[in-house]
Amino acid sequence: MRDPHDRAQRFLERHRERPPLLLANAWDAGSAAILASLGFEALATTSSGHAATLGRPDGAVSREEAIAHAAAIAAATALPVSADLENGFADDPGGVADTVALAADTGLAGCSIEDYSGRAEDPIYPLQLAVERVAAAAQAAHAGPRRLVLTARAENHIHGRGGLDDTIARLLAYQEAGADVLYPTGLTDPHAIRAVVEAVALPVNILVRPGLAPVAELAAAGVSRISVGGAFAFAALGALSEAAQELRGDGTYDFLALSALGARTAREAFAPPR
Repeated sequence: MRDPHDRAQRFLERHRERPPLLLANAWDAGSAAILASLGFEALATTSSGHAATLGRPDGAVSREEAIAHAAAIAAATALPVSADLENGFADDPGGVADTVALAADTGLAGCSIEDYSGRAEDPIYPLQLAVERVAAAAQAAHAGPRRLVLTARAENHIHGRGGLDDTIARLLAYQEAGADVLYPTGLTDPHAIRAVVEAVALPVNILVRPGLAPVAELAAAGVSRISVGGAFAFAALGALSEAAQELRGDGTYDFLALSALGARTAREAFAPPR
């Protein structure tokens, strides 16, 4: 499915089907190819995982770097890919629209825009501005032949600003502004998740976090998509840390068993098609 329009259309359709779409977040072209080979139906980028490949914390990647990174991952697989575009790398709606328009030229199937400002003292955009930003992003995502599936993220919960009612109010406003998918970042309580799903009319994405119910329970609650954010990327870094500490601390090589699994998986994923 190499045509970007076909990938975007199929990506959107998959949100309406069951079971929930498991959206695996890749952090480079190699991880994208491996995740595709393991049977995932769609991929996303991860801002934190991408930043880690550059030796930086989350939020320290430029718009140009994020767009180039998303293009590389989209080119590495025939699967639909959605780009984590953080806050659109702009406060104003016009800047957000420019970012989404750049993303539309990369072969992506979708992108996400969050209402987190990046400022610790005032982390969440006021609702009116947040809605204007989503509306501008939606217009850019849906213009022309290169339609993108736009995910609008409500970040208030994860930053301790407002409760569930505020999350739902934001998601409903983003729905009206033209988003295709809604993303209440950080929710793990099953009752809160069900309340969100029942309140909105669009597919809902839930982020994997400690304490989250298993996929089957989220499916029963009506969740349409489950993503892992940077979890896979940092699981890989965790394995690296454990292997390095074993070598330096114990002077043993038990990590070679996991290394062999990784090498075999990579060989299979990277082998040219026959």
